[in-house]
Amino acid sequence: MGDASRRTPSAQGRLVGLDPGRSKCGLVLTDPARSTVVEAVILAPEACWIQIEHWLQAGDLALVVLGNGTGSAAWRQRLGEQVAWVCVAEAGTTLAARQRYWELEPPRGWRRLLPRGMRLPPRDVDDVVAQLLLERWLGQNLARTVKT
Repeated sequence: MGDASRRTPSAQGRLVGLDPGRSKCGLVLTDPARSTVVEAVILAPEACWIQIEHWLQAGDLALVVLGNGTGSAAWRQRLGEQVAWVCVAEAGTTLAARQRYWELEPPRGWRRLLPRGMRLPPRDVDDVVAQLLLERWLGQNLARTVKT
């Protein structure tokens, strides 16, 4: 599991993965069965908080899986007692997210010709990092119904 937890998550409900940052955050939401990512976004921290509040109001949010990197202390305070949360290690997730991006969105055109190690995603991958954090906590890969 993670290295810090506030409350025991309920057995049922959706999970949120949160890659915290100072200027942008990756955020993903699972289906209730916790097998598929159904929403994935990259937002400014305040917009991210508004989205989490929206999901909380929907009523079936069980747990926020929070990366322990930049900005996590502020998020731990903000989440407080409003929702169960757990912190997980972010070590290596940026590089892993670059690789996972190409699994989610296979390269096209000239990018197919580049060696895998030289391919850089054409956009930020904070949402993919958030997905990887969830997968670490769950111990399984998640399918994705949303485009990256």
